[in-house]
Amino acid sequence: MGDQIQFIVEKLNQEPFRKNHNLISFDSLESLQLLQLLSDVLGEIDPKHAVDIREELPEQTAKRMLNLLGILKYKPPGTVSDLSAFRQGLVTGSKAVIHPVLHWLLQRTNELRTRAYLARFLVKLEVPAEFLQDDTVADFNKQYEELMEAFKNLHKEHEQLKISGLSTAEIRRDISAMEEEKDQLAKRVERLKKRVETVQNHQRMLEIARQLLSEKEREESLAQQKQEQKSQLFHTEQRLQRAQVQLKEMQHVVADSKSESLMKKLEEEINFNSYLVTAKIPSEMESKKTSAYYLEKVVAEPAMTPADLSALESELVEVNAEMNQLIEKRMITYEPADSKLSMYRQQASIISQKKEAKAEELQAAKEEMSRLERQREQKGSEAHELEGSEVLTEDEFKQYVNKLRSKNTFYKKKRQEMAELTAEYGILQRTEELLRQRHEALQQQLQAIEEKKGISGYSYTQEELERVSAVKSEMDEVKGQTLDNMSEMVKKLNAMVTEKKASLAPVIKELRQLRQNCQELTQERDEKKIPYDSCVARLETNCSALEQEVKGFLEECTQEESNHRYINCMKRNLDIQLQRAREEMKAYMSPDPQERRRAVREQYTRIILEQENLGKKLREKQKVVRESHGSNMKQMKMWQDFQKLMECKRDCFLKQQNQAAIGQIIQEGGKDRLVL
Repeated sequence: MGDQIQFIVEKLNQEPFRKNHNLISFDSLESLQLLQLLSDVLGEIDPKHAVDIREELPEQTAKRMLNLLGILKYKPPGTVSDLSAFRQGLVTGSKAVIHPVLHWLLQRTNELRTRAYLARFLVKLEVPAEFLQDDTVADFNKQYEELMEAFKNLHKEHEQLKISGLSTAEIRRDISAMEEEKDQLAKRVERLKKRVETVQNHQRMLEIARQLLSEKEREESLAQQKQEQKSQLFHTEQRLQRAQVQLKEMQHVVADSKSESLMKKLEEEINFNSYLVTAKIPSEMESKKTSAYYLEKVVAEPAMTPADLSALESELVEVNAEMNQLIEKRMITYEPADSKLSMYRQQASIISQKKEAKAEELQAAKEEMSRLERQREQKGSEAHELEGSEVLTEDEFKQYVNKLRSKNTFYKKKRQEMAELTAEYGILQRTEELLRQRHEALQQQLQAIEEKKGISGYSYTQEELERVSAVKSEMDEVKGQTLDNMSEMVKKLNAMVTEKKASLAPVIKELRQLRQNCQELTQERDEKKIPYDSCVARLETNCSALEQEVKGFLEECTQEESNHRYINCMKRNLDIQLQRAREEMKAYMSPDPQERRRAVREQYTRIILEQENLGKKLREKQKVVRESHGSNMKQMKMWQDFQKLMECKRDCFLKQQNQAAIGQIIQEGGKDRLVL
């Protein structure tokens, strides 16, 4: 408790409160001052609550503070009785209630300020259901909810922008840096333009450079198209493989079974699905709804204390005892007909449990089979991506080993050739270096000759034009080859698709009949599902209406209970004040002097008289002191002078003693010399 008060005092002495309290002054605050301090802290969190509590009624103050504390999600400790004591303590300004509230508020001021700001826009107004029947009110309510959602999204974006760390100063610095780079680039472009303008045929060279850039971009787009077509081809091959696998499975099924077995399988699957739809899934939904209802009920109730838990446990023990008594009574009134019915019920329950267990096992097996199918397809696609193949047989493995041996021999031969080529490459590299040196020397001579003739840069321009034309011709050849390869690939794909269509045609004919049967069964299921859906919707509508009505009654009951407790607290306070007033009047009007002395008025009158007498004595004493002040000052001055005189005499006496002692020592010294 001391640490809590010390924390509160430290926070109140800081900005923005600056109350300048210490532990003693804060602990000595009265109830009204504590309530005003709490109101100031709440006003710092929400400016609407920055009011003077002397200008409003105590009921309004308590209601305002309780409302804001509820919005801020403050949970007072204790049970329902403690909650009523909390409300009463908040009305009367009790330290035991206000100190924890101040400690909780000052610990998380920034967070609560944000929550109070959001509550102004996100606390939803509850509109009664009968008013929502009006179209205009319903439209306004819908628009209100949409605006609330839009505000939530905008606030989230605002918080994310705050967290991201982007600020206007950084953005301005980035913009200024980009503008400087833009200016530098513009200057460089101007310099390059001036340098290029001095070269002959610079326009033609620029045009050729533009064409080269456009051709490079076209080359990149063609490469991208080629990559896309490769990926499309890969996906097509995967689909083809899956179709082949499905075709093999269908052929195997068709070869091993007849139409009767297929229909039997379909009937089994339909029965299983109908059991799931009619029996299993509705029971699971009902259990989920029940558990959700109980969970909502538990969440809506206040936090349970150990006393509540012990009460519930005792109630549970009583209910179990009552159930045991009923079972014993039923055992006493035992009849044979009931025993037969109970036996049939037990058998039916056992069969239904077995049926549910088998249905769950079947559902789990189907899910496992689908998971394994997906895993098999994924592994197959991964193997295809890694250019792998299926598991090899013994003969295929032997062939694979022979291929590896031949490839190993071929690899050794190529490695020897590669070593010879590496040696030759060293010789050619040295030759290239010598030729490059000679070329540079000749190039320098050529430039000197061009400068003499006045045609500098002619050879460089000629070489660039030849290089660009060579690059263009190579690009044209590559494009032609790419287009030819793409056209051949498209033809192959079309041929493969045509072959697969022809091979899948009989299977498709067989599947049409099965699809027709499936459509008939689906239509029958849809027809039966319509009354089921309507029944479920009707029941859900009735349930939701009842839940809404119960919720409204519960809220009304809670509000009435709160008002009842508040009125009881105010009534108790008024009764206490009225009792005190009656006792005061009784004591004041009593003929007994002892009883009258106990009255507050008499006590205050006696205290006032004592203080007045004390004041008179003090004034008389002050008058005496003033009259004797002059003579007392003269006497004090005389004593000070007398003290100085005595100190002077003491000093003179000490000096005389010192001189007499020195003279005696000198005389004794002279006598000693005479004796010697």
